[in-house]
Amino acid sequence: MEFLAQFIDVVLHVDKYLSMLLAQYGTLVYAILFAIVFCETGLVVTPFLPGDSLLFVAGALAATSGGSFDIGIVTGVLLAAAVLGDNTNYWVGRWAGKRILTWGEKSRFFNRKAFDLTHAYYETHGGKTMLVARFMPFVRTFAPFVAGVANMTYARYFLFDLCGAVLWVFSLCLAGFWFGNLPWVKANLSLIVFGTIGLSLLPLVLAWLRQRFAANAS
Repeated sequence: MEFLAQFIDVVLHVDKYLSMLLAQYGTLVYAILFAIVFCETGLVVTPFLPGDSLLFVAGALAATSGGSFDIGIVTGVLLAAAVLGDNTNYWVGRWAGKRILTWGEKSRFFNRKAFDLTHAYYETHGGKTMLVARFMPFVRTFAPFVAGVANMTYARYFLFDLCGAVLWVFSLCLAGFWFGNLPWVKANLSLIVFGTIGLSLLPLVLAWLRQRFAANAS
């Protein structure tokens, strides 16, 4: 319980912790950011890691660091992490997806509901899922895996995935960078992080509500 409370605190105050990491580890923070985004997008057991808020805060921190935290390197590192993570997830789904799903039925580490929601979204929207899912926590993690399980053509998958990654990384990082120096933003960065998390979860809540209403109607 204590670990969970501490993890929630890190997610909600990622700005504070990222600033601490930069002060303590310097440029090693680039590797830490890469690892977090790679795991969040590349491993189906870690969809809970911060994504949208982390990108925004990284951009804001680059704007206020006085050049010690370069926005060009930040976006490059995070884009590489997002693409490599997704592609790892895709090939894991393609080669071992069915075995992982069988294991997931018995494991508390595998979020079966998130997988089912992503699968239903994929069945409806196909390749466009890779674009839209970038901005949806949990779905973002499972979308490449679902595409792999469904044997989506790799060339088509990669095109959608790359476009989604570019939109995701650049929009959020540059939003943080451009607005990170504004006094109101600096004074309320934790509130903005919380709002970013809430907005990114909204499509999941709406999808869940639609499923519940559809089930009740039938």
